[in-house]
Amino acid sequence: QVQLVESGGDSVQAGGSLRLSCAASGNAHYYMAWFRQAPGKEREGVAAISTGGGTTDYADSVKGRFAISKDLAKNTVYLQMNSLKPEDTAMYYCAAGAVFGRRFAGLTATNYDYWGQGTQVTVSS
Repeated sequence: QVQLVESGGDSVQAGGSLRLSCAASGNAHYYMAWFRQAPGKEREGVAAISTGGGTTDYADSVKGRFAISKDLAKNTVYLQMNSLKPEDTAMYYCAAGAVFGRRFAGLTATNYDYWGQGTQVTVSS
């Protein structure tokens, strides 16, 4: 069973920055993504990255502010979040998948098999 351990969530002022981390267990190369869910809202895809890290995708709401990256040696994915806004407040979840022959899964939650417990990000105005 793959385990995903997220860290880095915190409370910050608007305009601030945070970096989230998600470490995956096992030796497989996973395609991975970050999703978020705010109270009363549906879960939404934020950023996704391919197994090798060469392909990424972002939600329109975070383009230019967030950056997803991957450390292959550590099997860890990061989400650098800059220029944070109050509307970025949510629980952030890391997701991963390892379907044979698939390298990238985009921002569709059903494409991912493994999920972390979440890390809270709160942005105050």
